[in-house]
Amino acid sequence: MRIEHVALYVNDLEGARSFFQKFFGATAGEQYHNPKTGFRSYFLSFEDGARLEVMSKEGIRDDAKEPERTGYAHVAFSVGSAQKVDELTAQLKDAGYQVVSGPRTTGDGYYESCVLGPEDLRVEITV
Repeated sequence: MRIEHVALYVNDLEGARSFFQKFFGATAGEQYHNPKTGFRSYFLSFEDGARLEVMSKEGIRDDAKEPERTGYAHVAFSVGSAQKVDELTAQLKDAGYQVVSGPRTTGDGYYESCVLGPEDLRVEITV
């Protein structure tokens, strides 16, 4: 068994698609649009076969995104080396994204950083 994909709602569908393409090498499929419901989405595919669906819908609630809450906390990307963690974190910081933590070695041995992506989505970058 494997996870087929993870999905997340955003207000700026094109901005989210562009973020994951530019910084994480995602390939976007065709945009799906249901004109009756106002729902739009892209499936984003990554090098190893993982997929992320970014979705938007007219009138969707946009509650505060407290970092310590129940539900999904972040999406994590393995970039292969500590040097690549450092480089991508610096690139995101230079692009104006807030670095929440790291790069650092965590208590359980992971080398990682955490950045707030579009709409304050937490994105973890790890070896």
